Amino acid sequence: MHIVIVGLSHNTAPVEIREKLAFAPTAMERPLRQMLELPTIAEGLIVSTCNRVELCATTKEPEAAMVALRRFLAEYHEIAPEEINDNLYDYQGEDAIRHLFRVASSLDSMVLGEPQILGQIKTAYGYAAEFKTAGLILNRFLHKAFSVAKRVRTETGIASNAVSVSFAAVELARKIFDRLDNKGVMIIGAGEMCELAARHFVANGISKVLVTNRTFERAEKMAAEFQGKAVHFDSFIEHLAEVDIIMTSTGAPNFILGKRQMEEVIKRRKNRSMFLIDIAVPRDIDPKVNDIDNVYLYDVDDLQGVVQANLKERKKEASKAEAIIEQEIGQFHQWLGNLEVKPTVIALRHKLEEIRRQELEKTFGNLKDLSSKQRKSIEAMAGAIVNKILHQPTAVLKRAQNDTSGEDYVDAVRTLFDLPTPADDDKEIKPLDDTDQE
Repeated sequence: MHIVIVGLSHNTAPVEIREKLAFAPTAMERPLRQMLELPTIAEGLIVSTCNRVELCATTKEPEAAMVALRRFLAEYHEIAPEEINDNLYDYQGEDAIRHLFRVASSLDSMVLGEPQILGQIKTAYGYAAEFKTAGLILNRFLHKAFSVAKRVRTETGIASNAVSVSFAAVELARKIFDRLDNKGVMIIGAGEMCELAARHFVANGISKVLVTNRTFERAEKMAAEFQGKAVHFDSFIEHLAEVDIIMTSTGAPNFILGKRQMEEVIKRRKNRSMFLIDIAVPRDIDPKVNDIDNVYLYDVDDLQGVVQANLKERKKEASKAEAIIEQEIGQFHQWLGNLEVKPTVIALRHKLEEIRRQELEKTFGNLKDLSSKQRKSIEAMAGAIVNKILHQPTAVLKRAQNDTSGEDYVDAVRTLFDLPTPADDDKEIKPLDDTDQE
């Protein structure tokens, strides 16, 4: 049995193509069942995120299956195949195993090391398990992918450095204050970057959130989301001494906070440290503020420098992650090869044993006067012949199961000896919970 993957991602397709091929996460049953109705597909899984759409399947005919999956992807979304063919990629065998392990480990993500993709793959696997489109092989494959992703996260530093401006701000704040659970933050502006930063600060334990914006209703809405307090924009400076961190992005044409104002604020705070993050362009805070003792001001370029340095560190760790993946590929491929070899060896032995039994019955039927000792000698000789015949093909199959020739030998033996195809193991295997998966 082969594993195949057909799909597209941010690396191969623009967003206008990706969104046309996306599958609704709340309506996965229909496409999964239709995918399994394809004659060449035995098991199926669909991963659909904002950055990628991938169909993963098991099949005995990989080339035909990949063609069928390409066609299915186009027909399901009512798109002409030629519109998307250049955006699609396909993998089979070890390449497919490597690809999913890299995706789960966030080595193929838009942001190297981001953790969201693993959760998205777990969700996709949950649907496949729920609708029983994942069988023995995909269950084992996905569980292995989850454990590989855990190894990458725990044995490398690929996810340890912030690579977004908003999270870099949180990381710097933690370096300045050591802990954030007793600190307060003021968000000046209610745009997307400020909202994301507020989310990161709250997730990291910030105890007090103040929000201000020129439109007070927007400030109230964001403050409510984070169980914070909205303050009027024309009086926000009066509240600055209440917080330890300020993050601002207003789009104002001139500075909204100057050195003299901040000197008054730090005086009211009795020189307790403050961390200011100005990601506005043009800047909201006068750079001279940085000259004040115990005031740490970072602008968007400073944060981008942190992000780039962290990305460089993540890329160094990626090589360690690739080595882990190559090791795990070999282990999974060996299991997959053994899945085919073991039943083939058993089926071959059963076939020859049945021939031995039938021929012994004919022989004994024609030789009525044989003694018990003679019958046992003939049975032993027939058994020895069967074992000698089995020895070489069994040895070759076991040696070949660890490389790509294993599947060819299995197919050859089954064809030469007319062996039945092993029944697919369709027993339901429930997905592991997050603890077990990782």
